[in-house]
Amino acid sequence: MPETTSNEIPLGTLATDFQLPDTLTGDLYSLEDVRGERGTIIMFLSNHCPYVRHVVEEIVRVSNDYRVLGFGFAAISSNDVKVVPEDHPDQMYRFARKFNFNFPYLYDRYQNAAIEYGASCTPDFYLFDWELKLVYHGQLDNSRPGNGIPSNGRELREALDAILGNKKIPEVQKPSMGCSIKWKYKAT
Repeated sequence: MPETTSNEIPLGTLATDFQLPDTLTGDLYSLEDVRGERGTIIMFLSNHCPYVRHVVEEIVRVSNDYRVLGFGFAAISSNDVKVVPEDHPDQMYRFARKFNFNFPYLYDRYQNAAIEYGASCTPDFYLFDWELKLVYHGQLDNSRPGNGIPSNGRELREALDAILGNKKIPEVQKPSMGCSIKWKYKAT
């Protein structure tokens, strides 16, 4: 399976607003709707990706552990469903229900959110502080399909804990790795 790593995004970049439908409820969500008082995690996921499937249960555990501490979470799927039918909103609904998502799973039909955030792979994690400034853009942990390392969310948890403890998050961050986003149009 080909691997793609997340794009380098400058720390301090402000989160971009969006208006996207939640595949669980049908409601439209904006950045303000998912924003947490301590910070906000925006994740780019996809149903079909083996990298996402490998860590999805840990993603839900991290969300369960940190939502109650004032962090907002949202997942976005931006894949072209003509390329990957498994990522259709109906399938997103089933996927989110199967894994008990406690956060919106938003459908980025026109891929504008992925473009604005500079997302390139799934999973891809963006942690913004209370001012919506990017403080962490990296991997969940070192676990990958087939490498024998259990998923524990270590890197993302450490970044969340740093915010809670008013500590500086290291500027050197290991990029996320996974499946490429399947774009509607390729640049020529």
